Amino acid sequence: MPTGCLQVYTGDGKGKTTAALGLALRAVGSGLRVFIGQFIKSGDYSEIRALKEFLPQVAVRQYGCGRFVKGAPAPEDIRAAAAGLAGLQQALCGGEYDLVIADEANCAVSAGLFGVAELLQLADARPAGVELVITGRNAHPQLLARADLVTDMRAIKHPYQSGITARQGIEF
Repeated sequence: MPTGCLQVYTGDGKGKTTAALGLALRAVGSGLRVFIGQFIKSGDYSEIRALKEFLPQVAVRQYGCGRFVKGAPAPEDIRAAAAGLAGLQQALCGGEYDLVIADEANCAVSAGLFGVAELLQLADARPAGVELVITGRNAHPQLLARADLVTDMRAIKHPYQSGITARQGIEF
């Protein structure tokens, strides 16, 4: 790819990770090589199972302890996030991937797992032909200013508001 851009999917609405996964699907269909690094998340989600079964060429790594980070982050959460930054750095600069997705990296910044400066350094380190997508709520204004594309998912209505709980295959 001659020109790689920096994309940010943020906002309080549903669909940030889903949009990034849709882009991964499109990229694979065009023969691009894809790496997905998930911050905070850990576990066998529906999308992880589908990627392993139907798109095994997509590399997926989880850099989280699988829990919400509220208050001061635990040392193991910080260590997992640091491993994620290192893994994303390698994926971006190692020459193996055309599209790198940093899923929930915005949430990792807002939770204090690492600073926006580290995320911006990661964005600046990407080679010209590598696309980088950063997802998660609360994207930092500095990241938004640096991005080539910003999509703000806005919550207007959600089934949760009428008592419908998260459904497997739809919300997780």
